[in-house]
Amino acid sequence: MRTLAPDLDIRIPYATDPAGNRLPDPELHPDSTLTAWPDNRIAEDAHYVYHYDEYGRLTEKTDRIPTGVIRTDDERTHYYHYDSQHRLVFHTRIQHGEPLVESRYLYDPLGRRMAKRVWRRERDLTGWMSLSRKPEETWYGWDGDRLTTVQTDTTRIQTVYQPGSFAPLIRIETDNGEREKAQCRSLAEKIQQEGSEDGHGVVFPAELVGLLDRLEGEIRANCVSSESRQWLAQCGLTVERLAAQIEPVYLPERKIHLYHCDHRGLPLALISEDGNTAWSAEYDEWGNQLNEENPHHLHQPYRLPGLQYDKESGLYYNRNRYYDPLQGRYITQDPIGLEGGWSLYAYPLNPVNGIDPLGLSPADVALMRKKEQLNHQRAWDILSDTYDDMKRLNLGGTDQFFHCMAFCRVSKLNDAGVSRSAKGLGYEKEIRDYGLNMFGMYGRKVKLSHSEMIEDNKKDLAVNEHGLTCPLTQDCSNRCIDYINPEHKKTIKALQDAGYLK
Repeated sequence: MRTLAPDLDIRIPYATDPAGNRLPDPELHPDSTLTAWPDNRIAEDAHYVYHYDEYGRLTEKTDRIPTGVIRTDDERTHYYHYDSQHRLVFHTRIQHGEPLVESRYLYDPLGRRMAKRVWRRERDLTGWMSLSRKPEETWYGWDGDRLTTVQTDTTRIQTVYQPGSFAPLIRIETDNGEREKAQCRSLAEKIQQEGSEDGHGVVFPAELVGLLDRLEGEIRANCVSSESRQWLAQCGLTVERLAAQIEPVYLPERKIHLYHCDHRGLPLALISEDGNTAWSAEYDEWGNQLNEENPHHLHQPYRLPGLQYDKESGLYYNRNRYYDPLQGRYITQDPIGLEGGWSLYAYPLNPVNGIDPLGLSPADVALMRKKEQLNHQRAWDILSDTYDDMKRLNLGGTDQFFHCMAFCRVSKLNDAGVSRSAKGLGYEKEIRDYGLNMFGMYGRKVKLSHSEMIEDNKKDLAVNEHGLTCPLTQDCSNRCIDYINPEHKKTIKALQDAGYLK
């Protein structure tokens, strides 16, 4: 490995056995005769001594102290425990017989980590040092195989990724206090609580609650179906009267940062809304953090694509197993066996150009980028063609209809990669629209307030999702027709002539 900079030229030697396992550093251990690790299990390196169980899982890692050296801050041992599916469920770090930290990990039915609890050593009221009684809890939310939400008892951090990739794009942090302010009653809840004269409330059947929830969603999206209008008319109600009962949505204050990543998707910096660098870090090629500038104490767990840093263990969670950046390899064997490569523990042996976002098999960054570009182009062609038709026809009140149709047409390709790219393009358009509005250049050139623009963005994204989730058996014109006012006969005729409606 060679590192180049204007004033720096360093060669970093790495030696591996035929299976790709790291051998002793040839410069630090010139007399070493080791040429291969038995069973692909590294027994020791310059930092630790390792032990494995009969399944090849790392169970113990102890600080290696050279003979004759006395250190009081080391002699630490990590212990790892697994469930029947070879998932890490318990970790503890011991020093001089006393636990420094314990952590437990929980997984959902799909095998994704959904929570962790960490107990740290602290001084209790009597002055004794012991593990905390109350653990630090962290909960995780996922979009497929990508981690999108990290929730603690103080904050929620949400991540938007670049379309079709594991490279983070936007970081959104919300304090729990702000989130509590944003909680409001649904239309069904409000009517049930206020619907009786004695003040005790009423209880609606589940079918009616579901109907009201659907109706509320349509009203908020400004897309009330003809079926809902007929039901309201039968009840002697109007859309306007019911809309007045809906509680307004409070938009919580959020801290938004943009990610700056390298060619692999490794975050190098977080850029604040005012253009300043709020966080930055440097890494070696295997993902070890070498330096960090974090004046605002931001929690930034993302490392190499698909990997999240756990402070308590020093490991990186990688969806299907855990990665040790010090060794540049995984602590358990590949769940898919030799299908993932000839080395069951290896991270890509060329980590500058290779990534493994799922912890299963390596992928070449250049090939992934090419596939992403193809998906992006296919999605772009469909969305831009539909947008051009909307501008050409110039029909008032059809913006959301064309949004729905564009994304519905993408769904008919039945390609998850193209759908992800289209979804990302939809997000990018809303970000662009928000920026245009700041300069009074959006829509009718009338500048909207922050809350009005956010609501407009949310409605567009909801329409995009409605079109993108169209069942393969449903026609796009039927999926999106509710976004057209049925009384606008000329508009419907023009859309029929253009082939958008039947």
